[in-house]
Amino acid sequence: MQELEKKLNYTFRNPALLSEALSHSSYANEHRSAHLNSNERLEFLGDSVLGFVTAEFLFAAHPDLPEGDLTRIRAALVCEQSLYEVARKLDLGRYLKLGRGEEAGGGRERTSILADATEAVFAAVYLDGGIQAASALIHRVLLSAEREEEVEERRRDYKTALQELVQRQADQVLTYRMVGEHGPDHAKIFSAEVLLNGKGIGSGSGHSKKEAEQAAARSALALLEEK
Repeated sequence: MQELEKKLNYTFRNPALLSEALSHSSYANEHRSAHLNSNERLEFLGDSVLGFVTAEFLFAAHPDLPEGDLTRIRAALVCEQSLYEVARKLDLGRYLKLGRGEEAGGGRERTSILADATEAVFAAVYLDGGIQAASALIHRVLLSAEREEEVEERRRDYKTALQELVQRQADQVLTYRMVGEHGPDHAKIFSAEVLLNGKGIGSGSGHSKKEAEQAAARSALALLEEK
């Protein structure tokens, strides 16, 4: 716990809160006699704390943006993938308490488990040190102008942009094909290729087939725009 506290840059007055934040329901179920709580309630609270802190950050950072744009950016910043990336940065999976079945099934690397634990940790810091402590942590690991740019980049629909580009000329046919996949089921990586009139013009990979196709379209866009 002390090692994780250093990564969080926060020392708990009540370490039991951090312990609960790291306790998956599978672990709590296997230790019912000890009357342990899982991190699900903390996850619920952490979702609201994260939403408030992010809304306040965006409200101050973008005084001219309308409500719709603020909502869109907030949703992208606090999505499961973003929280998963925070968990990976903190190596949170290493500290999780999992049941035997979840441990054997690769739970320490599962996106949803890590994202939920991240929210639970935010809530634990909030309960232990208040909104200022929680806000400081969330700003440090999640909120920044650079992070916003990364999120916006991820949100771009490269497939649509590529389609619009090639349609400037007549009789252009775009197709996508999966060319491989590797890794365990809980962390599989897919590879895709995009072809223009049957000729490969870009390739990419991602955690889903859709993500792989977007990555392939992105590389194809870069190639065609350069030409």
